Amino acid sequence: MKAMLRSAFALALVAAGTAAFAAPAKGDAALGKRLFLRCSACHTVSSKAPAKVGPHLQGVVGRKAGAVAGFGYSPAMKGSAVVWNEATLDKWLQRPQAVVPGTTMAFAGLPKEADRKALIAYLKKPAP
Repeated sequence: MKAMLRSAFALALVAAGTAAFAAPAKGDAALGKRLFLRCSACHTVSSKAPAKVGPHLQGVVGRKAGAVAGFGYSPAMKGSAVVWNEATLDKWLQRPQAVVPGTTMAFAGLPKEADRKALIAYLKKPAP
C-alpha cells in the first residue's frame, strides 16, 4: 500500500512539474472586460468616446506608445520607444514605472499574471 501511495505521489509531482512548463493559457477576454472597469475611470476602448484623463485604448495592441493624436502624453511616454505588444503590455500592467520611468500614469499594477493576460485579451478586441 505504501509503495502504491509513493508511486501516486511521485506521478502527481511529475504531472505538476510538467504543468508548470506548459504553454501559458490564453487570457479570458470576458474576465478582461470586467477588469477593464478599473481602467474605464481614465480610459475608453473607443476613439469616438468622449476624452478622459488617459488616452483611448482602441487599437492599443500593436500601437507605438504615445501615439494617440491630440493626447497630452508625458515627456517620458513621448520619448519612449515602446510598442504595445502582449509582452510590453504585460510588463506595463504589472508595473508601469518599470516600463516607462517618469510616466504620469497613476496605476499600481495588476500583480496576477492571469488578470494581465485576461485584460490584454480583452484589449485585443474590446467591446464597449
